[in-house]
Amino acid sequence: MNEDLLTMTEIFGDFIDDLLDSGEHLEIEFTPGSAPIKERWQNNGLSADFMADYFAIFFPKSETKAEVKSTVSFIANELLENAMKFRDEASNNSIKVSLQLYEDKLVFVSTNSANPQKVRKFQAFIQEIITCDPGELYIHQIEKNMEDETYSISGLGLLTIINDYQSKIGWKFETVQKESEVTIVSTMVQLMI
Repeated sequence: MNEDLLTMTEIFGDFIDDLLDSGEHLEIEFTPGSAPIKERWQNNGLSADFMADYFAIFFPKSETKAEVKSTVSFIANELLENAMKFRDEASNNSIKVSLQLYEDKLVFVSTNSANPQKVRKFQAFIQEIITCDPGELYIHQIEKNMEDETYSISGLGLLTIINDYQSKIGWKFETVQKESEVTIVSTMVQLMI
């Protein structure tokens, strides 16, 4: 490792740091600079639907296929939206979302650089997700959003993923110190099938 790089890693929740390659995977990457992020925001749904259509072929029963498409589309879209919404605009790091198929689960991973002013607030919310009842926290977050429309990290999408899809979720924060500090956030969702 280069001596001028200092890396600190923090893991929260159910994050598998040494995930084995499943053999069947798909990754979509958005690089900075080719188009303004506001223009790409509209493509999140298209990208999520593409992932859903791609993985639905592995579930031949039509009722299962429809459920898989809906679930994959929702989770992938939520991860992409969060990655774009909370990214560090000053960073040149790309935004990625990947999906891997295993015998017993689908594993989503989104990766983005995080806005440094929002990292600690996000980690505090993650601690709430990990330690509180997700159903009660969902209701609490709805009430909080109704009281304060400017609340910047509602977390309702993440809580929906946990509550409605019984998914495991985890995060890895990697802070790299070069000329300036960059924090890369990876969010992992494990959906049992």
